Amino acid sequence: MTKDPDLRRLTIDLVFYTGCLIFAVVNTAVAEFYGYRVWANFAVAGYGLAVVHTGWLTIAARRGKALPGALGSRWIGIGAIGLFAMILPLGMLVIRRLTGVDWLVTPNSWAAQPEVWVIERSAKLLLENGTPYVDVTALGRAVEVNDYTPYGPVMTVFGLPRALLGGGPVANALTDARWMFSLAAVACVLLTLRLLKWPKIPVSAAQLALACPLTALTWAVAGPDLAIVGLLVLSFALAATGRAVLSGLVLALVVSAKLIVAPAIVVLGVLLITRRGPRALGGFAAALVVTTLVLHVPVYLVDPKAFVEHVFRFPMGIGVIKSPAASPLPGHLIASLGPVGTAVSFALLGIAAVAILVWLLRRPPATGSDALLRMAVGLVALIMLTPATRYGYLVYPLVLLGARLVFISSEHCLAAETRETAVPGKGTAPPAQQSATSS
Repeated sequence: MTKDPDLRRLTIDLVFYTGCLIFAVVNTAVAEFYGYRVWANFAVAGYGLAVVHTGWLTIAARRGKALPGALGSRWIGIGAIGLFAMILPLGMLVIRRLTGVDWLVTPNSWAAQPEVWVIERSAKLLLENGTPYVDVTALGRAVEVNDYTPYGPVMTVFGLPRALLGGGPVANALTDARWMFSLAAVACVLLTLRLLKWPKIPVSAAQLALACPLTALTWAVAGPDLAIVGLLVLSFALAATGRAVLSGLVLALVVSAKLIVAPAIVVLGVLLITRRGPRALGGFAAALVVTTLVLHVPVYLVDPKAFVEHVFRFPMGIGVIKSPAASPLPGHLIASLGPVGTAVSFALLGIAAVAILVWLLRRPPATGSDALLRMAVGLVALIMLTPATRYGYLVYPLVLLGARLVFISSEHCLAAETRETAVPGKGTAPPAQQSATSS
């Protein structure tokens, strides 16, 4: 007889997949971008299959039965989404992009979001000029949004394969930056799982981090945020397992690609000093600072003005032109009321930052999962209250919360192993025997 908790989990699955299906269906009709619509048409199949399979499991559970073999697994829905909402639309859009639709002013023709072309161009500029940033005041024409590369220098690495090996149709298809983002994200997942000693992955973790429409859509049409959040999770895994210097090095790569994740410096710093002490914090900080300087200084020296304009002024909304980043989130809606609204938005953001810092210091994270929770909450506040932001950035806290469930699974396994080895006759000698054998 199927237990009630199983039925509750299946009910939650069904609600989740139904919501995802509705999101995909809506995007088939109203999405502005061509890539979004292609993704949505594939995603309808993936989420639809997940809904059908989960409904089947739910009906069987209510009747006290179970489907035979693999058909009874909740992972079937995740697999369908991975295939139809991620792998197939990405392949389709990579091929469609070969027809030459980049840099056009027609979003309904884009087979990749502008960040893909911009990052690939930044790699070409780096090889030619020693910097991925152009002086937008010396273009001899009006500045456009896509003239900017609003990322740190590390993001350029993902465009290097295209810059070095691209040219023909096959080479361009194989070196599309989205493949590089995907490979980086997958590599980070595997390294994180290895550090955590291959814990059991809850289906709910895969739903949050993988099957959620924000993740699947980003995978198919863009991808840089998945590579960055993958590296971010890896830096948390390194810190949680006592590899402070490597954690600082990886976090430097993350921050040197996208500044939105900079709050992780404080979270990981508090985690390390709480769990490992001042020495670990010192190693972390040294690796972070040295690596960041090595990555930024050479590019900065080539053209300091362009560096500041692209990396700081434009994302902050004070560049030659303003960033178009905008979503109907509270920060943007409040800021749209005028200068007073902008001031209020930043004030609320400051209050939220202080509140999270107090929480972090009064109840410092003792585990990797605790640290991930604090980071996720901090990013939600940042994304919701910043005047210029996009709802797509919510993929960061969603992936972090999914990763948190995996960390919890690993921590529970480690705690169970520790308890087992502490029991006499279960791998550790009784106290008296220990005393005798050590004398």
